[in-house]
Amino acid sequence: MKITVLVGNPKPMSRTLRVAQGLAERVSTRVSGDVSTIDLAHYTDRVFTWPDETMTALTTTVASSDLAFIASPTYKAAYTGLLKSFLDRYPANGLKGVMSIPVMTGADAAHALAPATSLTPVLTELGAMVPCAGMYFKTPEFGRVDEVLDQWLTDNSAVIDLIMAATSCSAAKR
Repeated sequence: MKITVLVGNPKPMSRTLRVAQGLAERVSTRVSGDVSTIDLAHYTDRVFTWPDETMTALTTTVASSDLAFIASPTYKAAYTGLLKSFLDRYPANGLKGVMSIPVMTGADAAHALAPATSLTPVLTELGAMVPCAGMYFKTPEFGRVDEVLDQWLTDNSAVIDLIMAATSCSAAKR
């Protein structure tokens, strides 16, 4: 299984990146997947360049994934402009067939619905399949990140099992 972590935090090597990678690594262990990571903070000088071979390669990486963790810090109850600018590179249905799990970080529970209300709609518009509400990680809990990620995986184990089954069926058809 090809798993991609896409992080739209403008700060390189952010806590959002660590949360999304931690979640992807846990899932990859369960499903025997390979994880690749795209930290958009390293591409801020290229995101508005058209055409750009590097950006095309990055969009292809995400679009060819079986499972993608799409992550962003919460800015004004939504995802970042950096992530939006990257997602705008896709045409309609550009993520068709990609299972996507939204991951967002924020300071408190006030924006806990942000993955479902802001990120899920754009992923769905791009044709991605979003099998669950995603994860909202409260940054004050960073001291217990492993516990929180393990609990998310436990709570969503049925979803992960469905992703595995769907990916196996899709691979068999290829």
